[in-house]
Amino acid sequence: MKNFINKIYQNHSLVYKVFLLIITTVSIIYLFPKGGQFKYEFRKGKPWQYENYYAPFDFGIQKSDKEVAAEKEQLKNNFKLFFRNNLEVVNNVNTDYNTKINLLLQDSVFNNYDKDSILKFGLNFLKYIYKRGYLDENSKVLKQNKQVTIITNNTANDVYYNTLLKTQDLQQTLDSYISKSSFLELRTPLSVLFYDILKPNIFYDKDLTDKALNEAYKNISYTKGFVAEKERIISKGDVVEGRSLEILSSLKKEYESQLWSESNYNWIVFGYTLLVALAMLMLLLFIKKYRPMIYENNVKVSFIFFNVLLMVLLTTLVIKFKSNYVYIVPLVILPLVLKAFFDARLGLFAHVLTVLLLGFIVPNSFEFLFLQIIAGIVTILTVSELYKRANLFISVSQITIVYFIAYFAFSVIKEGNAGNLEFLKFELFAANGVLTLFVLPLIFFYEKIFGLVSDETLRELADSNSKLLRELSEKAPGTFQHSLQVANLAEASATEINANSMLVRTGALYHDIGKMLNPMYFTENQSTSVNPHFDLSPKDSAKIIIDHVIKGIELAKKNNLPDRIIDFIRTHHGTSLTYYFYKLEEERNMGDLKEADFRYPGPIPFSRETAILMMCDACEAASKSLKEPTGLSIDNLVEKIINGQMAQNQFMNADITFKEIESIKKVIKKKLKNIYHLRIEYPE
Repeated sequence: MKNFINKIYQNHSLVYKVFLLIITTVSIIYLFPKGGQFKYEFRKGKPWQYENYYAPFDFGIQKSDKEVAAEKEQLKNNFKLFFRNNLEVVNNVNTDYNTKINLLLQDSVFNNYDKDSILKFGLNFLKYIYKRGYLDENSKVLKQNKQVTIITNNTANDVYYNTLLKTQDLQQTLDSYISKSSFLELRTPLSVLFYDILKPNIFYDKDLTDKALNEAYKNISYTKGFVAEKERIISKGDVVEGRSLEILSSLKKEYESQLWSESNYNWIVFGYTLLVALAMLMLLLFIKKYRPMIYENNVKVSFIFFNVLLMVLLTTLVIKFKSNYVYIVPLVILPLVLKAFFDARLGLFAHVLTVLLLGFIVPNSFEFLFLQIIAGIVTILTVSELYKRANLFISVSQITIVYFIAYFAFSVIKEGNAGNLEFLKFELFAANGVLTLFVLPLIFFYEKIFGLVSDETLRELADSNSKLLRELSEKAPGTFQHSLQVANLAEASATEINANSMLVRTGALYHDIGKMLNPMYFTENQSTSVNPHFDLSPKDSAKIIIDHVIKGIELAKKNNLPDRIIDFIRTHHGTSLTYYFYKLEEERNMGDLKEADFRYPGPIPFSRETAILMMCDACEAASKSLKEPTGLSIDNLVEKIINGQMAQNQFMNADITFKEIESIKKVIKKKLKNIYHLRIEYPE
């Protein structure tokens, strides 16, 4: 048991990656819909490439979404609307009439008329109005002649909407009714009375109408035909169109939506497990073979898998909400993020694998795969220098245009014309582009959560106006100039061997920040002949020199510099010896001499970039000691210093080759000669 635990501990990194692979695979399978898959691929207007195909079981031919929507629209237009007759309004109006007509009849205008006849005339008019129905002004929902249902208590009657009395028709109705009576001279007072007391009694019942309409929607048939088992659907070579296209599309939906038995379900999950695990394994093996430094870092591997899982999550959520909106998911964020933190090749590889996985669950999978892979390639080719907002806007615009063009081409191929374009897709592509712009705050968020450093952050840190570099230039101007020279040498060397030039330049600018705490103890900052080391023992002097590494690390952490930059501070001297003070102490004290007191604590460089900085730093500093720099003396100096570092095994963990070291030597020699402006001597 103890040996087993020891083996796990020794291989903890591999165990973690296996665990990560399993967790990611399980999560993706959990997010995937578990329906079956139709095993044949077909496209409208293209020949059927398989053998004659017969129906595997009985099924109905499903109507298209457009047909169902048109049927619902037709049902809605022809559906009878429900109105309610409020009898309480009628009773209140009659009561109000009896009160006001008795007061009105006392006027002298009515002296020559039979008051009972007038009273009866008004009651008959009210009865006529409310039998016809007086429509509420806010209930005008129709303009055409159409039947509606009037509900009075528990009785329903169908009437034509146009027969209902509207407010604008009230005067004409009143005039017509009075003109047929013997009260023409009383038109004005009677009109005033009826206008005052009449209130609408017919009100539109929207809730009841909507409820009845929804019930009617449920009765809509979603099929328009039937296909019997073993009936031939299509023959080999036939063009997929018309009825055959409808039948194949219906059969595909049938496979994807049918409820499977427990046995079928388990087999589907098993199949998904194999495919998803295979895709994730390919990604892990790619990282191991071509990006070993990333593979050794569990945080970075976790970051890559997390982003793949995030893209799958967003896509599945959109598909479950509304599958037609799948193109709104900004999948190109994945290659953008991975390119920002790592490189373009890894970003594109991860993007392609993610899109292939999503091809199992998206509608029109071939179109989706083509559009997203093309968009990913364009993203990798066009997006550079993300920290420049203009570049990002231009690149996103180019990606969106590529989406437009590719979709237009697919639509023309499928439909045979440009008249059936879905303009919603263009809106989704535009929204996709807008969402892609959020990659910048997302990169910033990832930097804080995962402790990663993007090229954009490196560029910000490399700005000489940043707080720490400005402080270095003020307190230790000589060290600042030395750092600038080393940064130029290191950047050129990294470019020569295809290392991360931006990272090594930024690390070079900060590698000596610890010197600003005791600037006068370093020769590049001594502007006078007074050297404070004259008053110290060689051991104390060596301690001050060595401490600039430790103090630099403390200062960097205090100012929240990323760990990748702190690595350059920590390793730029490796475990080398402060040779000058060691020899001085050796001359003065032949007895008790401890080499450890004069040696930097390390660690030694563990990447090509940190190794480059060590070489450039030592060569640039030593070149200042040359009294008469010549081409030969610079060549000898560079060879001596770098060969000495190799002899001390300073690069054994740096994964750098002899060939790359030789290339770096050539760059350093050339740059140092340029710095000292060495020219051939002309005869006088």
